[in-house]
Amino acid sequence: MTITAFAEPADSAAYFAARLAFHTDVADVHAALTAGHAEFTLVDSRSTAAWDQGHVPGAVHMPTADIPRLAAGQLDPAVPVVVYCWGPGCDGATRAALVLARLGYRVKEMLGGIEYWIREGYEVETWEGRSARDPDPLTAPVGAADCGC
Repeated sequence: MTITAFAEPADSAAYFAARLAFHTDVADVHAALTAGHAEFTLVDSRSTAAWDQGHVPGAVHMPTADIPRLAAGQLDPAVPVVVYCWGPGCDGATRAALVLARLGYRVKEMLGGIEYWIREGYEVETWEGRSARDPDPLTAPVGAADCGC
């Protein structure tokens, strides 16, 4: 038994539906980008040094502090935005998403950030080209195309 009571099913459904409206994960972003029909702009909100270390191919670089100055020139207000930062231990993407939402953009946060993108074995890009690491068996299934969720 848990210390806190379980929510009613309708409350749980409302909560989880709202959560999915605000978050996406690296597997869903990767699937959309790979299929070629991502209906969003992917924004990397990390510093230039972090961007240079490796970023998701096709992402737009927009450090959080620069979003108010850069957004209008780099983002179409009619196209939703997915934003990421380092990973689950960092609120950078949350802060960037808040700035974008306040500027009038529809936005989701990519859970896991670049950390889980790399840990799931997806390619990153640097000035030297693209590379990928083997998937981490703690975050991605071994020998399967996806986790099935």
